[in-house]
Amino acid sequence: MDFKVQPTAQVDETATIGEGTTVWDLAQIREDARLGSGCIVGRGAYVGPGVRIGDNVKLQNYALVYEPAVLGDGVFVGPAAVLTNDYFPRSVDPEGRLKRGGDWEAVAVEVAEGASLGARSVCVAPVRIGRWSLVAAGAVVTRDVPDHALVAGVPARRIGWVGRAGVRLVEREGEPGAWECPETGALYDEKDGGLVERA
Repeated sequence: MDFKVQPTAQVDETATIGEGTTVWDLAQIREDARLGSGCIVGRGAYVGPGVRIGDNVKLQNYALVYEPAVLGDGVFVGPAAVLTNDYFPRSVDPEGRLKRGGDWEAVAVEVAEGASLGARSVCVAPVRIGRWSLVAAGAVVTRDVPDHALVAGVPARRIGWVGRAGVRLVEREGEPGAWECPETGALYDEKDGGLVERA
């Protein structure tokens, strides 16, 4: 396979790295993780055991993707963003014994195609981040994010809509529920609390 791994990165021999993917310094890719083609894993990023990552995904420096996360094609994970895996985290059990891997059930963050997670955002599993949505820097996501939603805050709430270009959509004058991308001109329709691309 044609991929690049910097000498200080740690990639487990059971991990699968796609063609054209680059793993930068001090990154760690754990056992049985699978990265697609054309990905970039930034300095100090972490990919947990069994994590599934699609094609053309960017994990910026120090992003932490804990198992069993699933990232679709074209996902962006900003610097120091965290995808958690334990809804009720504890270091010890009720008797004070150190918890091990089998003492709790990992739950996933799923990030759908084209979605972006801003710098230092946190996704608290279990949660799904919808297609082409945008999570603002510093946001804490505690519930599912609809496709094309722009969410911000702690906890994150929808403050608008975004298109495939990542630009905030504007509502079309005289056409309630219709949204337009000011960059591409693409049209979207708001239906039942969600947004769909107009055919």
